[in-house]
Amino acid sequence: MKTAVVYYSRHHSNTKKLLEAIAAKHQITLIDAVQHPDFDLAPYDLIGFASGIYYSKFHKSVLRFAENNLPAGKDVFFLYTYGAKKDGYTRAIQAAAEKKSAHIVGSFGCFGFNTFGPFKLIGGMAKGHPNQAELAGAVRFYENLLQKHDPDKASPAQGE
Repeated sequence: MKTAVVYYSRHHSNTKKLLEAIAAKHQITLIDAVQHPDFDLAPYDLIGFASGIYYSKFHKSVLRFAENNLPAGKDVFFLYTYGAKKDGYTRAIQAAAEKKSAHIVGSFGCFGFNTFGPFKLIGGMAKGHPNQAELAGAVRFYENLLQKHDPDKASPAQGE
């Protein structure tokens, strides 16, 4: 099973830390939505979209990528980091995936260090996040997805 994750992660690399934790144990293709806005996802079986949360939704580059490039009928998942916990962060990306008849197989979100706007004045929120437990949680989330979709691929590849 081939997995690709389209992502945007800039300010503190919170989201990229989740992806790097997964990539350290599993073969995944990471696609920066800004650097590769036209990447072909057709060869991939499982497609992730990952972003920090901006104004209660995924970054516009990831949303645009999903709207323009997600092939119909793919299995998709979402990973995200946020400064404040609340529901609804995946609504916009979920709507983009549903327009492509995608099968949404799960989502994982956790705190990320946040110094946006007024939070910079107080030194930020959620310092130290994502922490080791959250990174391990992202890996477990991905492994559970693999287990459901391809039980033989749920454990790390040999020699990695």
